[in-house]
Amino acid sequence: MSRRESSAALSRSRSPRIDSPPLIGLAHGSRHAGVTQGIEALLAEVAVQTGVATYPAYLDLTSPDLDAVAVMLAAAGERTAVVVPLLFTEAFHARIDVPAAVARATEVSGVRFTIAPVLGTADDVLEVVAQRLAAAGTGDDEPVLLYAVGSSRAAANAAVADLADRLSARRGAPVRAGFGTTDPQATDVLAEWAVPAGTVVPLFVAPGLLLDAIATAVTAAGWRLADPLGTLLAPLVAERHRASLNRARAGSSER
Repeated sequence: MSRRESSAALSRSRSPRIDSPPLIGLAHGSRHAGVTQGIEALLAEVAVQTGVATYPAYLDLTSPDLDAVAVMLAAAGERTAVVVPLLFTEAFHARIDVPAAVARATEVSGVRFTIAPVLGTADDVLEVVAQRLAAAGTGDDEPVLLYAVGSSRAAANAAVADLADRLSARRGAPVRAGFGTTDPQATDVLAEWAVPAGTVVPLFVAPGLLLDAIATAVTAAGWRLADPLGTLLAPLVAERHRASLNRARAGSSER
């Protein structure tokens, strides 16, 4: 992103209607053309719901990075901001990349950041997945494959599998987890699951190359592919921002 484009992005951002630090939605990034549109749509909805100024930033592959957003905010007079990692598990990106990016952005800009919890796999995310399944026309008796990126960290994959189990218990129909980068591979789960129809629901915020890669297999299996969770996540992002500010204020008052 050029300096002129960065300035234009800042000027287009929604001005806050309440006295609250801006919210930066920090996503991984992708070479997929649809990722920026999806992330920007989510953050625009968060801004509408909360009145808080929102900005997208990316860890890799996509512009702007957190450094660029931090410098823009500093130039606009902001001294604090909240980073909400748009990630579903406590894997490498959340545990290593996000803190490193925040430390670097603070160094180059002087902006102080509060890091909010990741989106996670708790019951609020389960509700969003259920909403997406309903929007896709999935019946309560139909099987569902919960499709996530996957991680080299076993605990992160186990959290996705647990989410699938809880969703299955809620629906009363089988839900299995499958991944794009680790076992069990989602394509293998589809091939082994000899049922004529079902829904693959992505545990993704926005479109990505891994979703494109699985689309052919989903069609060949006679299943449907639901949309990414997208703007349905807006209340969760807003809550992560609000909870982080409350914790920060509570910590300050105890000192």
